[in-house]
Amino acid sequence: QVQLRESGGGLVQPGGSLRLSCAASGSSDSIGAMGWYRQAPGKQRELVATVGSGGDTKYGDSMKGRFTISRNNALNTVSLQMNSPMPQDTAVYYCYAELVIGQEAYDSWGQGTQVTVSS
Repeated sequence: QVQLRESGGGLVQPGGSLRLSCAASGSSDSIGAMGWYRQAPGKQRELVATVGSGGDTKYGDSMKGRFTISRNNALNTVSLQMNSPMPQDTAVYYCYAELVIGQEAYDSWGQGTQVTVSS
């Protein structure tokens, strides 16, 4: 079991910047990919960005070029730098971690942090 604790959400103006952070604790020595997903009201949860233990990254199409994901394997943390956010980026952002035990992989989720982009 791994616990994920998010921080850094809040209100940001369009064109500003915001940084989300997430720290993993518990059985954190078997963590595979980490990342962020988001869910806006009335919409499905969607990929924001993920980063593998080796540093390979994947981004949702609308986030490319604006958001940057980074990871510290020693500290088991993952961060998301959000530059030039737009109102449509308003959502609850969830931290994600893949817990690998033997040949099995389990998804772990944080409780979510609200990001509101508004002037």
